[in-house]
Amino acid sequence: MLLKLEKLSGVRLAIGAAIAFLIFTLLLTLHRHFTFYSSYDQGIFNQVFWNGLSGNFFQSSLSSQLSTNVVHSNQVAEVYYHRLGQHFTPALLLWLPIYALFPYPATLTVIQAVLVTAAGLVLYALARHYLEPSVAVLITVSFYSANAILGPTLANFHDICQIPLFVFSLLLAMEKRWWGLFWILAVLILAVREDSGISLFGVGVYMVLSRRYPRTGLAVCSLSFLYMMALTNAIMPLFSADISKRFMLERFGQYATGEEASTIDIIWGMISNPWRLLVELFTPLDRTIKYLLGQLFPLAFVPAVAPVSWTIAGFPLLKLLLGKGESVLAINIRYAMSVTPGLFYGAILWWGGQGFKQFTSSVENLQPRKLKPQFRRFWIGCICLSIVFSVVSNPNRTLYFVFPDSYNPLVYVSLPQQWQRAGEINSMLAKIPPDASVSATTYIISHLSGRREIIRLPALKLRDDRRQVIKVDYAIADLWRLQRYQTAFRSDRTRLRDTVSAIDRIISQGEYGIADFKNGVILLEKGATSNPELMAAWLEFRQEIDSIISS
Repeated sequence: MLLKLEKLSGVRLAIGAAIAFLIFTLLLTLHRHFTFYSSYDQGIFNQVFWNGLSGNFFQSSLSSQLSTNVVHSNQVAEVYYHRLGQHFTPALLLWLPIYALFPYPATLTVIQAVLVTAAGLVLYALARHYLEPSVAVLITVSFYSANAILGPTLANFHDICQIPLFVFSLLLAMEKRWWGLFWILAVLILAVREDSGISLFGVGVYMVLSRRYPRTGLAVCSLSFLYMMALTNAIMPLFSADISKRFMLERFGQYATGEEASTIDIIWGMISNPWRLLVELFTPLDRTIKYLLGQLFPLAFVPAVAPVSWTIAGFPLLKLLLGKGESVLAINIRYAMSVTPGLFYGAILWWGGQGFKQFTSSVENLQPRKLKPQFRRFWIGCICLSIVFSVVSNPNRTLYFVFPDSYNPLVYVSLPQQWQRAGEINSMLAKIPPDASVSATTYIISHLSGRREIIRLPALKLRDDRRQVIKVDYAIADLWRLQRYQTAFRSDRTRLRDTVSAIDRIISQGEYGIADFKNGVILLEKGATSNPELMAAWLEFRQEIDSIISS
């Protein structure tokens, strides 16, 4: 009777933690979106889903604007550009029926929060396969409290949000020996994106090295490796040259010698230059250590001594450590989420009695470790501090109304101020017809992305379905935001300068007229005549930012 009560209590606590996480993340992310803090990626994915409703699967003019043809060759963005050349993400089709019922950018935010919440519940079921409810609940709460989970969930929608759910479900299917479901989930993991096979490869390596299911593990390793090689070297180049001319070079260009590189070229570059490989693996040392501590902290550092954690999570972690760029070691960004499943599964098996000496022992013969009161208090402290660190870091500016985006110089936007501005921006968006072509600044894009023809300012041209270059019907820019943030962020200063210059040019040439202007937000319409009062207000605002543009 007591055992049944304990099990029931564990389930209730896990569900309670899941509900708290879902409510917390939904409130913050929806607020972030509706106050115009969701950005370009949210717009890309929303346009991909929106185009999918009409059969134009994975097409996006916003993705086209990031393609090598536009970035490197100065070509015009295309509405029929297939994003599969940048990221191969067929698993997104799973959620298209839900989007069809609620075709809005905010729907993607809800899907993301629900997927991550569901992953935590599957994790609890996975933990209960080995552990008593009290430890399983702590592992589940640790998942919901992890910076690597909270940060990416409080962000724009991204494809990696599917990884925890699929990987935990795959591992649970392996434990239950539901092999049919196991292989379905293996295919789904591969379908998440072109590099998700790295996570699956880690699972296969564990199955082989632990001697639990060596043949199946070898098949998993072979499938994931061959799929990634075929996909990145043969299939994705059919859609565009972005994988070799842009993304590989931007992330792993230090291992390449030419102006383009395939995954095979990068792998050979790593093998042929082991010294560079070692340098990249450990540098920058301070950020690497900080990142590892951040990943291990919510589990009270248990994965550090869990061999399974290093076996499974080691491969997606290695991909990040060997890459370059600021985002690879940013724990609040989506890439961090791909590391977490291996760490948590390793922690489960460690608490289940496994260690380095028992790595190849039968899991049925392991004796679970006891959770001592002192370590329990330490673990709970780690969980609480992890939540505090996550909140204080203001992930993806979700808590912009609580914490300044910059302290020196001070950049802060209050909640009443931003909600007032949101109302003003929405009133302008209402003047843009739903089928009109649009160019907009970054934080307005997602709200207008449910259309065929949209690009980011200062660009005004795109290629339509008739293969003709056109200029957009409307352009809208939130210059107040750029003006506010440019004091602390150089990229915003550059965008402010470029956007204002573009507006000056097209107004002076008579191509566009000012359809509305209020508090630094300007709406331009092609072929319209500017209202004299609006023009006067624009010129007055223009004088305020002259010193910024000329500096």
